[in-house]
Amino acid sequence: MSEPATVDTPLKKLVGDKTAKALASHLDLHTAGDLVYHFPRRYDERGEHTDIRSLDVGEQVTVMAQVQRTTVRPMRQRRGNLLEVTVGDGSGGVLTLTFFGNQAWRERELRPGRWGLFAGKVTEFRSKRQLNGPEYVLLGEGGDGEAALSDDIEEFAGALIPVYPAAAAVPTWVIARCVRVVLDTFTPPDDPLPGAVRASRKLVGLGVALTEIHRPSSKEALHQARRRLKWDEAFAVQVTLVQRKHRAADWPARPRPARPDGLLEAFDARLPYELTAGQREVGVEIAADLATPHPMHRLLQGEVGSGKTVVALRAMLQVVDAGGQAALLAPTEVLAAQHHRGMLDLLGPLGRAGELGSAEHATRVEMVTGSLGAAARRRALGQVASGAAGIVLGTHALLYEGVDFADLGLVVVDEQHRFGVEQRDALRAKADQPPHVLVMTATPIPRTVAMTVYGDLEVSTLSQLPRGRSPIASHVVPAAEKPAYLDRAWRRLREEVAAGHQAYVVCPRIGDGPTSDEEPPAEDDNGRRPPLAVTEVAPLLAEGPLRGLRIGVLHGRLPADEKDAVMRSFAAGDLDVLVATTVIEVGVDVPNATVMIVLDADRFGVSQLHQLRGRVGRGAAAGLCLLVSEAAEGSSARERLDAVASTSDGFKLAELDLEQRREGDVLGATQSGHRSHLRLLSLRRDADLIRDARAEAITLIEDDPELARSPALAASVAALVDEDRAEYLEKG
Repeated sequence: MSEPATVDTPLKKLVGDKTAKALASHLDLHTAGDLVYHFPRRYDERGEHTDIRSLDVGEQVTVMAQVQRTTVRPMRQRRGNLLEVTVGDGSGGVLTLTFFGNQAWRERELRPGRWGLFAGKVTEFRSKRQLNGPEYVLLGEGGDGEAALSDDIEEFAGALIPVYPAAAAVPTWVIARCVRVVLDTFTPPDDPLPGAVRASRKLVGLGVALTEIHRPSSKEALHQARRRLKWDEAFAVQVTLVQRKHRAADWPARPRPARPDGLLEAFDARLPYELTAGQREVGVEIAADLATPHPMHRLLQGEVGSGKTVVALRAMLQVVDAGGQAALLAPTEVLAAQHHRGMLDLLGPLGRAGELGSAEHATRVEMVTGSLGAAARRRALGQVASGAAGIVLGTHALLYEGVDFADLGLVVVDEQHRFGVEQRDALRAKADQPPHVLVMTATPIPRTVAMTVYGDLEVSTLSQLPRGRSPIASHVVPAAEKPAYLDRAWRRLREEVAAGHQAYVVCPRIGDGPTSDEEPPAEDDNGRRPPLAVTEVAPLLAEGPLRGLRIGVLHGRLPADEKDAVMRSFAAGDLDVLVATTVIEVGVDVPNATVMIVLDADRFGVSQLHQLRGRVGRGAAAGLCLLVSEAAEGSSARERLDAVASTSDGFKLAELDLEQRREGDVLGATQSGHRSHLRLLSLRRDADLIRDARAEAITLIEDDPELARSPALAASVAALVDEDRAEYLEKG
């Protein structure tokens, strides 16, 4: 009898060295516990189809399909034959499987009518979707009991066939076979969930859940297994957050109460427009937080152009009135410079202390970026260190050693998802006591949505647009199917310029030369051409459809002074068209810009596209955003673009964005380099379960803050949310 396996048993003891090595190198699975917690991505049923039409080129897929026909023909360029096998899924979608060389046995094996699982990378040739040389396992014919042609069929004896996250070298049926071997001897750990919680929430035991999720005896048993394992994930995160919030309840912070007759009051009096009701309400919430002796940790989310920056500036002025300093961390120099210009304009004499014509109680607004010259940097740092600069704006340069504050009371992080946790924390560490923190985002991104659901941040939402903002119409331009539509897009841009307006053309890549954070790799191994580049597109437009227009170029590789000069020229109306990368994604404000054409729009994420189009329609004239793409109709990329074009509601788009990303990244897997342990929990679909888990966590931690009476639960929480991830969540 085999020795029982535990979560710590190395896989090489259970499945052999060769297979264990493949699981480790391709899927980061090393122990029995790793494999048992490597849950199926989905479950196929015999006779049910996988929607082949929704597959994207370049995607690594496993599909269940039926062989429709086979064709053998000689190859033109080399000796031997090419076997083409057409498989279908019952919905009208078809894939061509291609096998090179003389493989008569494979032709006999892949007979019409056979069902199988086929795994490989989707490519496209002459407008047909293909899998070249795919791995496959056949499932027998029509469920009549005929023996399968693969030893792996035993893994698929049940009605529900698990399909695992896999790799080319380790297909799903190999994983299924390994799971069966492990489960045959696996001893699950003691159930860490308190019995009272299991009973009140009607949750199955851990051992049952781990067995049923891999080899479900029924759909109901699978549902119960998934519910239990989702609960474990939600509960672990909630316990961690509630614990850390409990510990932090007594952290000291210097109160920064509002002061009558101060800068804030003077600023409100000189504002050239009325604050919206939402801005006033959020301002009251933030003012109350700043006046407490505990650090504020608040998320300010709002639609593009909803007026978050003015809300943040008012909070900064309250802190300056209370004798402190406020720092705003911006993701790009372009945005930092724009904030600097915009705040100086809004503050007027209130932001020019020490200059002629300044107000009596004015402060200074300083900008610290990496491109500052030595003399300007010394002067700026002196103003920051002395406290003369009450408001400090900057990029990553604010984090460097040598940037010292006299009394940092508030940190504002603009577009917080553009910064790593360590970067944000480095700025907070520049204060003697924890400063108040305000993070802002225009479109809730997955981690922010997660934190909102988890309740770790106090949340303020601006849903009302200020007066003067115009609607933005968005349309998909299918360049491959209808080239005439692209020609019309360029004519439409010229019409806007002729009417006295300006336009953006956005590309996903800069061009030749070293890459930057804003630039995806130039080469694409999926058979697609490289993404379009600013430096290549701009001259083609100048010589072609936009001949005669004044065209500027903006991207992250330009020197800072050149970037600033280009933006100033565009803002002043000296340029008709700005061809740019996503460097314009956040905060850039040119009210006269009315049209944006996004090239290769399918190469951008949902949030990016929503942010980008928010750069137009910022004045009295309506905005137009054209999303140009060669993505095929019916593909997930095209559906994503259609969704963006169909709504301007950033919160609906945030749900779509969340649905399409790895939700487990809430634990910082992307930034920490670790594999995430949130595998089943859906932050979008499981809100009720998360809410219930939080309620149970609060009850538990109030009674036993350090889980001293629940050591098994403490160990389970530590396994799911290790210390690095816990700190990540808390720093959020």
